[in-house]
Amino acid sequence: MLSQTIKNSIEQSVKKVFHTLEIPYPNDVPILIEQPANLEHGDYSCNIAMQLAKILRKSPLVIAELVKAELKLQESYTGFLQKVEVAAPGFINLYMDWRIWAKHSFELPNSTGEKVIIEHTSINPNKAAHVGHLRNACIGDALVRLMKRTGHNVEVHNYVDDLGNQLADTVVGLLNVPLEGDHQRFGDYCWDLYAKVNKEYAQNPEMTHKRTEMLHALEQGNGNEAWLGNLVAERMVREHVEEMKRFGIHYDLLVWESNILKEGFWAAASEQLKQTTVFVQETEGKLAGCWLKQGTAISNGADSEDHHMDKVLVRSNGILTYTAKDIAYHLWKFGLLTKDFTYSEFSSGLWTTGLTGTQEPYGQADRVINVIDYRQEYPQQMVKQALGALGYNDQAAKLHHVSYGVVSLSPASAAELGINISEGKSSYAMSGRQGIGVKVIDLVKLMEQNIEHSRSDKEGLPSHIIAAAAIRYYLLRFNLGTEIVFDFKQATEISGNTGVYLMYTYARASSVLGKSTLPIHTDALKIQFPLEMEKAELALLRQLSLWEETLYSASVELTPNILCTYAHTLATLFNNFYSTCPILKGEAATIAFRLWLTSRFKNTLGDVLEVLGLPTPSRM
Repeated sequence: MLSQTIKNSIEQSVKKVFHTLEIPYPNDVPILIEQPANLEHGDYSCNIAMQLAKILRKSPLVIAELVKAELKLQESYTGFLQKVEVAAPGFINLYMDWRIWAKHSFELPNSTGEKVIIEHTSINPNKAAHVGHLRNACIGDALVRLMKRTGHNVEVHNYVDDLGNQLADTVVGLLNVPLEGDHQRFGDYCWDLYAKVNKEYAQNPEMTHKRTEMLHALEQGNGNEAWLGNLVAERMVREHVEEMKRFGIHYDLLVWESNILKEGFWAAASEQLKQTTVFVQETEGKLAGCWLKQGTAISNGADSEDHHMDKVLVRSNGILTYTAKDIAYHLWKFGLLTKDFTYSEFSSGLWTTGLTGTQEPYGQADRVINVIDYRQEYPQQMVKQALGALGYNDQAAKLHHVSYGVVSLSPASAAELGINISEGKSSYAMSGRQGIGVKVIDLVKLMEQNIEHSRSDKEGLPSHIIAAAAIRYYLLRFNLGTEIVFDFKQATEISGNTGVYLMYTYARASSVLGKSTLPIHTDALKIQFPLEMEKAELALLRQLSLWEETLYSASVELTPNILCTYAHTLATLFNNFYSTCPILKGEAATIAFRLWLTSRFKNTLGDVLEVLGLPTPSRM
């Protein structure tokens, strides 16, 4: 990667300065480089001279000049650097020879080829999916694409909680709560039914015993209620899977919570846990009879003290908690259980766990990534702690929780859904129990209508594909920790920092290249670079040079949103270049260079869009 090459050159030069001065080199001084916003300050800039002033007892300007002199003796100076300048109070500004850069291929660091299991989506199989579920799925799928692009062997799981309260409530509703209405899909019917049964619980608290009875029936798995639960869950999962296909989201394996229980995963896991000092059965108090995972201190943030917490894994009535089954599941993910599932095809290309089927090479991960919202941080920490308590410290270190903020409703969107906004809140939470939320299918229809109404070219991508891509980008572009305050108007915009803008820009580059009557060279060796580039050309080149390191950083930090920031900046710089630098007019050498630059942009943006899961249309 280019920035790493520059950083290495500076580090070598700094070490030579220390060697010349006969002073030991301090390995703990970080060398940081950045791309200045002002092109006049260089393509890269480094402040290492100011960090070393106290150590070397020299002024930063003197140190910067010493480093500059060493840089000019290095091969990289003739290889990539055009010139190096020193600026007060001690910055080292480096100017690239972009002609040399364009003729080199910068590769990502070699991948270890480790197997990564990524679990995402994991919607409770009791009602239609809403936009909060979709944010999880879009983040997860972007991570899948990102890790594959950087050379990892990726296996995608969708965990189905078919033993939880939510499914139990829906089945209770089917058996006890009448509901009428016009529903085109089973998921929409269950959406309203789930809200209605929770209203019944509130009005008749004694009815909640039916939920407890249903949970027992689902876990036992052999009665009428259990079979009805199976039918509801499978029907809902099929709807969810088909719905996610609209967004280009696919899975390798459906893992059913009931199979974890029936295959004896928890029995095997608990035998391991009982050999430790952290898995104990409470003998007194309100938790008497419960099996607990005694937790070590978990920090709740920089401003709070660490505190000791226990977690119930098995209730006194014998019902397992979600965390208990999750511990067993993760032991299996890492290949640390003697148990395994059998597998069968759920649909074409998608496999599912089951009690009958064949043996398949699932699991046995080197790393595990779970995409779950921030409210599940503590249970995720409990799984990590359980792995550590069992002595699996390497696996615990390679269990990553990708946390993200939930999706709530803006006042305008809440009002549109009939919510009372008289309290004047800045956002309103969605609630499945109250039937309040934005269903994915409704959002797609609304976005499709907006796009169909605003577009003039009906021959390009179908509106429903553009709609899905626009929604996907909207849910990806925010920082992961940010709560998305969902607003219908903002989410369905097609200008600004949107997926539609990126796709239009890609199509524009394709159109320009398609109109060229001259050959388009992708090999920079065949291009004559201008002696002095236009600012728009240089700015676009600089952004293009950042792609590999941005991609690599996103894969290390597990932050697909930084790819959105990169893509939007790249598209904006290309559109500026397009408007200020005629591409198809001028001297032949100028046209050839700008066509090469346009082609390089198109290929790079296409790579970004592929990782983000957006189409690359030749026309819109």
